Amino acid sequence: MIIKKVFLIVLDSFGIGNAPDAKEFNDEGANTFRSISSSGNFSIPNLTRLGIMNIPGVISENSSYSKVDHPTASYGRAYELSNGKDTVAGHFEIAGIISDLPFPTYPDGFPEDLMYKICREWGCGYLCNKPYSGTEVIHDYGREHIETKKPIVYTSVDSVFQIAAHEEVIPVDELYRLCETARRILDGEHRVARVIARPFIGEYPDYQRTTRRHDYAIKPEGKMLLTDLSEKGFDVLSVGKINDIFSGVGITKSYGAKTNEDVAKATEEILKTDFNGLCFVNFVEFDSVYGHRNDIDGYAGAVTRIDSWLGSFIEKMTDEDAIIVTADHGCDPGFPGTDHTREAVPVLVYGKALEPAPLGTFVGFDKVGRIAEKLLTKGSIY
Repeated sequence: MIIKKVFLIVLDSFGIGNAPDAKEFNDEGANTFRSISSSGNFSIPNLTRLGIMNIPGVISENSSYSKVDHPTASYGRAYELSNGKDTVAGHFEIAGIISDLPFPTYPDGFPEDLMYKICREWGCGYLCNKPYSGTEVIHDYGREHIETKKPIVYTSVDSVFQIAAHEEVIPVDELYRLCETARRILDGEHRVARVIARPFIGEYPDYQRTTRRHDYAIKPEGKMLLTDLSEKGFDVLSVGKINDIFSGVGITKSYGAKTNEDVAKATEEILKTDFNGLCFVNFVEFDSVYGHRNDIDGYAGAVTRIDSWLGSFIEKMTDEDAIIVTADHGCDPGFPGTDHTREAVPVLVYGKALEPAPLGTFVGFDKVGRIAEKLLTKGSIY
């Protein structure tokens, strides 16, 4: 059997609860799937046919949902091994890089001596320097930012250094320069997982973040899925923020779609092309637009739309195509707080020429990446 195209689709933050170490991350009881499935906006007939309801632990005894008798995909779940619950740790682990040490976090803001070094190179001061919700920080500091022209620096429980700026005050190219400078300085003990540009527009109180966000992640080190495949001569395509997450390492071509709709369109266009290898896809808005804003109905509606798209995508697949649907962490919109949650993730593997089977539970997201490699090199998940 020949599999020429594997689409590794990450539904960003689509956790399914039940992580055995959730308590260690203060996330005991978090379950993104359970929260959004309670919404009237939730409808996933295609994921259900693939077998998501058959994954261990997804539905409880009193659930209104039920398993299907004959799932069309191989189905299972994966537990994270890395010491974190963020985007970089999750995606790196899928690619085979397991992080034993957590990336640094800053619950009290960044140290003053560190900010001094950064501001000295920026040539300006800053505002905030606290853990904050991305939408609330521009509401609370937006007017002062416009008056002083100082960038808004903030973080979260994740290992991130985020810089928000109004596009008419600090042009996006200049905001990117500030991020690049910070990325260079944030090293050693302060080597955060990501520096993120967060441009916004509008007038108080109706500021809106734009799609020109840009992530500056640490570069992956050592052998991993993307470099292994590209060195073997396979194409490695990325859609959405995958290129940012991996800093372009191992990627042969990237498609910079920003919204779920743009990601879906780009992925469907790639299906029509004659490539041979991996297409690594991230649907970011589940996390960035809905999960972090505790928007259960919005999250549920977004999943419903992608489920519909997935059905049409599957119809267009050939016997030489395969998809893997998974996630990188949770972000339960019904759980206290607005941050990522430590959860298991679904693993669904489908191909018209593949025989579906239960996969059970994987300890380590890296097993997902290995399935992608086996499909391309052996034409099988085993």
